[in-house]
Amino acid sequence: MESGREIEELNRNLYAVIEPYSTGFLKVSDVHTIYWEQSGNPDGYPVVFLHGGPGGGTSPSNRRFFDPEFYRIVLFDQRGAGKSTPHACLEVNTTWDLIDDIEKLREHLQIPEWQVFGGSWGSTLALAYSESHPEKVTGLVLRGIFLLRKKEIDWFYEGGAAAIYPDAWEPFRDHIPENERESFVNAYHKRLNSDDLEIQYAAARAWTKWEMMTAHLLPNEENIKRGDDDRFSLAFARIENHYFVNKGFFPSDSFLLDNVDKIRHISTTIVQGRYDVCCPMMSAWDLHKAFPEADFKVVSDAGHSANEPGIAAELVAANEKLKNLAKNKP
Repeated sequence: MESGREIEELNRNLYAVIEPYSTGFLKVSDVHTIYWEQSGNPDGYPVVFLHGGPGGGTSPSNRRFFDPEFYRIVLFDQRGAGKSTPHACLEVNTTWDLIDDIEKLREHLQIPEWQVFGGSWGSTLALAYSESHPEKVTGLVLRGIFLLRKKEIDWFYEGGAAAIYPDAWEPFRDHIPENERESFVNAYHKRLNSDDLEIQYAAARAWTKWEMMTAHLLPNEENIKRGDDDRFSLAFARIENHYFVNKGFFPSDSFLLDNVDKIRHISTTIVQGRYDVCCPMMSAWDLHKAFPEADFKVVSDAGHSANEPGIAAELVAANEKLKNLAKNKP
């Protein structure tokens, strides 16, 4: 456990808004080109931010978790998301492709190794990447743990979370005819891959709104409005659904937990909102039990979003802790 003094000394406030000092596009396959940016200190300690969804894309606020004087902050939009092209494309878009992209970007930016930061689906990808390339990872900060197991998908998309948010659930449910409701993930898959773009958009809005309405402990109107943005919703819903139908492209349900031994030596913090409905705490708890060496921070008054005050504070503090470790390295 940390001493009271160390907890006191760690900054827990988001850093000021900053702009990137460089941006670019990297062609990662015959089909896909990914957008990347760097901000903070060009000669600083490298950290890569892995966004959620999958399909969520990055946003300028993501830079604020890191001390810009210390960190060289790398953000990128995963295949089909954000500014990456082609938009909302599912072709050659798997977890393993994304892991390769992270490596291609690291090499492109001539970074020998880096700290990895990811929340929600970003925590899934951070674990998968770190377990594949443990020698490239200097530290891990994971938030809103999602292990992409069947019980997690069933909880959120097949009626579990509806017990807490029946008002938000009904429009999501009612978008699908009763005779197709034995699997909402499959029913939405059909619509999100329809030949009719309007059918795709309508399904994407319903899917995205359900997630945005449940992402905060206290409803966040700005977040909910993202469900009205057809461009954002289409990438978010199509790519998420594609990954969930394919079980994350993992060889087994417990793949990430089964491979924790590969990353046990990496300094890691797990941050979890107690009332996270999207990625309920059972997954963070299972990871904590499999990986007791990691710091485990439960935020008692928070849901899922990284932008909730208690979660944001713990994320900044986790980065500060890794910063201090890096500074004190012999």
